[in-house]
Amino acid sequence: MVENYDLYCFSPIERIRYIIEGLLLVSVFAVLFYRSIFGFVILSPLIYIYCKKKKVKLSKKRQWQLNLEFRDGINSLSAAMAAGYSVEQAFTEAIKDLKRMYPDGAMIIKEFTYLVNRIQMNITVERALHDFGERSGLEDIISFAEVFATAKRSGGDIIQIIKATSSIISDKIEVKREIITVIAAKKFEATIMKFVPAGILFYLSISSPGYLDPLYHNLLGILVMTILLIIYLFTYRLIDKITNIEL
Repeated sequence: MVENYDLYCFSPIERIRYIIEGLLLVSVFAVLFYRSIFGFVILSPLIYIYCKKKKVKLSKKRQWQLNLEFRDGINSLSAAMAAGYSVEQAFTEAIKDLKRMYPDGAMIIKEFTYLVNRIQMNITVERALHDFGERSGLEDIISFAEVFATAKRSGGDIIQIIKATSSIISDKIEVKREIITVIAAKKFEATIMKFVPAGILFYLSISSPGYLDPLYHNLLGILVMTILLIIYLFTYRLIDKITNIEL
C-alpha cells in the first residue's frame, strides 16, 4: 500500500541505477562542454535534477498503471454486486477476481485488500474510498469515491452507478491511449532533436579535435560554452514541456 502515489521513492537498486545514469550524463556534459574536472563539479547538481525528473516520470507511470488496474477493479466490483453480494462483500469477491488477472503484488489488489481490512475495522466504505482517492491523486478514483458516497447517502442504485462509472473510465482510458499513440511519433522526433546539439559537438570533438580547442581551458571559451550549455538545457526543458501533454 502506497502512502502517496504523487511521490515516488526509489528502491535501493533504482537509487544506485539513476545516480549512476546521472553521473554518466554529467560526465558527458563535462567532457563535451568543458573537458575538465571543474566542469564535472559545476554540473554535479544535474545529478539531483535528473533523479528528481525520473521520480516524476516513474510516479506518472505508476499512476497510469493504477488507473488501468482500478478500471478492472470496479468492473470486478460491479460483477460481484450484480451477483447479489453486499458492497462490503463485493470488494472481497473483487479481490479474488483480480488475483486471476494480476500477480499478488499488483497495486489494485493491495489497495482493495487494505480497503477490506479497514471496513472490517468499522471504517465506512465511503471513507475508505475517499482516502484511497486522496492518496492516488487520480481524478477517476476521487470522482468514483464522491459519486459512491453520494449514492450511498441518497439510496441510489449503486450497481448501475458503478457500471456507468466503469464505462466512463474505460472510455477515458481508450481516448488517452489513442492520444498517446498519436503523439508517440512526435515525442520520438523531439527526443532526437534534444540530442542533436550534443551529438554535433561530440562529432566535431572526434572528427576535428583541434577545431574546438579555442573553446576550452580559457576564460572566454568557458564563458561561451557555459552560455551554450544554458541555452541547450533550456531548449531541452522547453521541448519536454511542449511534448508533456497532461492526460
